[in-house]
Amino acid sequence: MIRLATVFSGIGAPEEALKQLNEEFNIVFACDNGERELSATYEEIKEQIEELPYEEGLEFVNNLYLKTGKENYVKQSYFANNAIDETQWFEDVRFIDGTRYRGDVDILVGGSPCQSFSTYGKKQGFEDTRGTLFFHYASLIRDIHPKVFIYENVVGLMSHDKGNTWKRIQEIFKELDYDIYPTTLNAKDYGLPQIRQRVFVVGFDKALNIKDFKFPEPITLEKKATDYLSRAVDLKYYLGKKGFEWVTTKEKHQGRSRVNRDVICCQTANQQFNWTGDFRLEKPTDEIRADKRIYIGTYDGEERVARKLTPDECLRLMGFENFRIVVNDVNAYRQSGNSIAVPVLKFIFNSILDKVCFE
Repeated sequence: MIRLATVFSGIGAPEEALKQLNEEFNIVFACDNGERELSATYEEIKEQIEELPYEEGLEFVNNLYLKTGKENYVKQSYFANNAIDETQWFEDVRFIDGTRYRGDVDILVGGSPCQSFSTYGKKQGFEDTRGTLFFHYASLIRDIHPKVFIYENVVGLMSHDKGNTWKRIQEIFKELDYDIYPTTLNAKDYGLPQIRQRVFVVGFDKALNIKDFKFPEPITLEKKATDYLSRAVDLKYYLGKKGFEWVTTKEKHQGRSRVNRDVICCQTANQQFNWTGDFRLEKPTDEIRADKRIYIGTYDGEERVARKLTPDECLRLMGFENFRIVVNDVNAYRQSGNSIAVPVLKFIFNSILDKVCFE
């Protein structure tokens, strides 16, 4: 039985990977604030709760999030698809007392928000408030001291500040008394038709004496994006004239839209909105012709209609199976785009299980 804990948990890609591997596991805790931000700083909140009992402090933090008036849609999706209760959930990674879980976690998984390190972000790294969340992840490793940790982030992390940020992160992991193995893996090399390259670091407690860990070797991609598409799609996902012309005209979308690719590009949080991301062109059916909202255009000399990928298709293209969607489309797209590719995690878990036995 693997004792699993995750932070920046999202909708539960590590949990999904272990389910698909038929590995028995228990969720020790999970944590995600659902992309909500508090007006009070970490220092201000810490000052207000430092004299409170731990549980009361957590309740104080939870109430701050409630007062934002914003729903934690990530939590809703996580709870709908994983065996967990309120006592195992945290809203804010910054206020978890890891010492309470020392010796109780086998694998800790997390990837601090990537905006600070992404080539699409502001490139402020540790100077960015979000960037400092890495240090809270590192402190949990120090306090909990799991047997193994997995860290995931965007590849832009490696080049930030001429490589100094990446170098410092690795130094911190080593200072925590772990043997670390960093690499970059692309989802398309592990059975998923999506170009999604990410940095992964696997760390082993030095007491385990793991000196020869190897990341999984790439496999031949045998599936295409079409293998993940739904047979029947709600007509609301089909585009009107402006959308059709945008996604089929290079001069307009300038590479921000792609159609009918066998291997899709990297899913993002804002995919499908403003006609950004991967789309499908199809032959119009009688049902489509009867809906005047849908534009029937010409592409390569043939009649075609354009549509978005549905949230369910996006989740399947991230490797999720039979995922229960309980949020609106806007949040479902974001949650899919922000997740970790499940097949990649499956391969990583298998490589870890080849080296470590969890009882």
